Amino acid sequence: MDYQAIIDNYYPEAENDLRQLLLRHSRQVADRCLLIAQRHPELHLDEAFLEEAAMLHDIGIRWCHAPSIFCQGHEPYIRHGLLGGQLLRQKGLERHARVCERHTGTGITREQIEAQGLPLPLDGCYCPETLEEQLVCYADKFYSKSRPDRELTVEQAAQSLAKFGQDGVRKFLEWAEKFE
Repeated sequence: MDYQAIIDNYYPEAENDLRQLLLRHSRQVADRCLLIAQRHPELHLDEAFLEEAAMLHDIGIRWCHAPSIFCQGHEPYIRHGLLGGQLLRQKGLERHARVCERHTGTGITREQIEAQGLPLPLDGCYCPETLEEQLVCYADKFYSKSRPDRELTVEQAAQSLAKFGQDGVRKFLEWAEKFE
């Protein structure tokens, strides 16, 4: 699968700031995933899929409204995973679509959608299930598109999740035990 062709199609060179930010962030996430996969052969992670999925996990940001990171769309940013998942599913990339939909925070539950009134369908599945889904979600937490030159430590990444509740922090720290 040629993830670069998909990125090129939706992020043309004319939109250089957004394109460069997406490529930098996605490469950071992909490189961390691959490093972890190589350090943990006992997990039998699909490295080719991890690279593709990490490079495409944020493909939906262009349709969201987040001007501070060059996104000029109209959708709420929380929907970028859903939008990316829909796009990739249309291309027949079901596994990649699931990574898009499940990488926000440490996953989003139906209870969170209802309690917070999030603009996501209640019948969707937004929590990472497979090891590859978990790893892309985990690796993503170390890099922010709003501060692309910064890499968080495990402790800093966990702390950044605290505002969303302790369940997410616990899940992230469990992943850290598995992946680090």
